[in-house]
Amino acid sequence: MNAAVIDDLAAALPEDRLVRDPDVLRGFAHDEAEWAPYAMPAVVVRPHTAEEVRATVRQCLRHGAPLVTRGAGTGLSGGANAIEGGVVLVTDRLTAIREIDPLERLAVVEPGVVNDDLRAACDERGLWYPPDPASSPWSTIGGNVATNAGGVCCVKYGVTRDYVLGLQVVTGTGELVRLGRRTAKGVAGYDLAGLMVGSEGTLGVLTEITVRLRARRAPERTIAGFFDSTVAAGEAAAAVVAAGVVPSALELVDRHCLAAVDAWKNMGLSADANVVLLARTDVPGASGEHEAATVLRCFEGAGATWAAQSSDQAEADALFAARRLAYPALERLGPVLTEDVCVPVQRVPDMLARIDAAARRHGVTIANIAHIGDGNLHPLLITPPGDDEARRAAQAAFDDIIAGALDLGGTVTGEHGVGLLKRPGLADELGPAVLDLHAAVKRALDPHGILNPGKVFQQ
Repeated sequence: MNAAVIDDLAAALPEDRLVRDPDVLRGFAHDEAEWAPYAMPAVVVRPHTAEEVRATVRQCLRHGAPLVTRGAGTGLSGGANAIEGGVVLVTDRLTAIREIDPLERLAVVEPGVVNDDLRAACDERGLWYPPDPASSPWSTIGGNVATNAGGVCCVKYGVTRDYVLGLQVVTGTGELVRLGRRTAKGVAGYDLAGLMVGSEGTLGVLTEITVRLRARRAPERTIAGFFDSTVAAGEAAAAVVAAGVVPSALELVDRHCLAAVDAWKNMGLSADANVVLLARTDVPGASGEHEAATVLRCFEGAGATWAAQSSDQAEADALFAARRLAYPALERLGPVLTEDVCVPVQRVPDMLARIDAAARRHGVTIANIAHIGDGNLHPLLITPPGDDEARRAAQAAFDDIIAGALDLGGTVTGEHGVGLLKRPGLADELGPAVLDLHAAVKRALDPHGILNPGKVFQQ
């Protein structure tokens, strides 16, 4: 099958769209998920148009070849990992920002557009695209849609699904269709565009995305607090929410992350705090000052060893830069297995305590970063390179954290997706009857089972 599908793809597409060099193929074989299985694809296709995407899907259909769609490869669940003998379709040539409409407050982009590039283009017109995952300088809008990515500001402004108005998609039967709308309102038919968001390439291949925009927001105020433990910081975050404040960001960074960033960038952040809680408010005027003061009182009331509103914008930006640098800084120390559980905000302190307990029980170093304002926690399990015993311990702690999140009424993934790493947890979360509903949707939209098979569900 491999030679035949490659020959037919070569006949259907311009020759420079195909990558066959084994050394280059290895670079497209997997995403950033630690220990998620992957294989070498037969070929990589880099289409330039929606019609070329459709031609690729139709050749895969003809040969029964599995097709994995890949954006920038920044995923952390194995959702873009290649399948032996399959085709990997990379969207890095589909990079046009086709339209930014200030009146309708929408943008139309191809899936390979980098998140920060769209945000910069919108800012030039006084507009703002809110979803901002930590990978925003590299991750693409198509990949963000595939995993329903969130980010720092999602506590107030929501996640990718809240901004997707419409999609152009190649279905599992090789049809090029439009889903959704451009209007502010619309309830014609099922929300098939919404269904595609978070589907991780298992229901269709995105070729165009229409997103909702907001007006550029007011400058933010930053409040920082130092805490002796993640649990105390979690209690402070819960107090902020209980006080009725909806901050534009509420983030946790623990001592492991701070030390790793310091070792890499020499920012001097880890000398005074075990845990840093960072909040921002973008409400203008006196109301914003009141909101910032409320957050500060909540930090102090929860036992902050130090808390203050920053008067130095460069200092405030440095703190949030450290938050974004935490994951790559930790990666420099060894393999990092990344969690992505989400629990109700009132259960955040309990979940953080369970993470600490899992670290002690299994003898694993677990660093913590979190979108703590909406209960989305990212424990980062760190192991020495090449240590199989440490890897097994980390995987056991990973399972314990998932079980703990479900026990507290949470979910196995807030924004990274299920991919390969979270399939058992998804089955535990949904149960057989709901899994059957998902399987029925998959069969309807991908009846031949070629789109990212084996991902999300244990098929």
